[in-house]
Amino acid sequence: MDRERIARAVREILISVGENPDREGLRDTPQRVARMYEELFSGLTENPADLLSTSFTERYDELVVLRDISFNSICEHHLMPFEGKAHIAYLPDGKVAGISKLARVVEAFARRPQVQERLTTQIAGLLMERLEAKGVAVVISAVHTCMTCRGVRKPGSVMITSAVLGLCRSDPRTRAEVMSLLRG
Repeated sequence: MDRERIARAVREILISVGENPDREGLRDTPQRVARMYEELFSGLTENPADLLSTSFTERYDELVVLRDISFNSICEHHLMPFEGKAHIAYLPDGKVAGISKLARVVEAFARRPQVQERLTTQIAGLLMERLEAKGVAVVISAVHTCMTCRGVRKPGSVMITSAVLGLCRSDPRTRAEVMSLLRG
């Protein structure tokens, strides 16, 4: 990440909106924003698949569910935050992942310029592939500041997306059970 280039760009933005980047309150803002972007976009330098390189052989054939995984991300359309909760379920086929790895996968995909729809499908696809699961379901609910603070300005609006794969999609009973567990 090129922090100095980001700082220069932020300085130019401040000038462009009519601010004085040399005044006391803004003097260090370009560097602070550069450090913030480095943190918020840290997922760009991380391969989420690596997080699932270790799994455990386990003869468990019921659903595994992890709900309420908090995350925040940056909408790639306006570079404004969106934040919410991801809920993950998978039906193992001899492999299970460490529970913290599921949350880390969410974080790795969220820490990059994103849209919620892609975030949802990326998580589901990776879990299906790396865990060789019989089925996966991911539901994400999030509040997007690009619509609550600007534009249409509809505070309280929540976007919900889902990605359902394998038996979690094709078997009606499994799908009903997984959705019930993900809702809580």
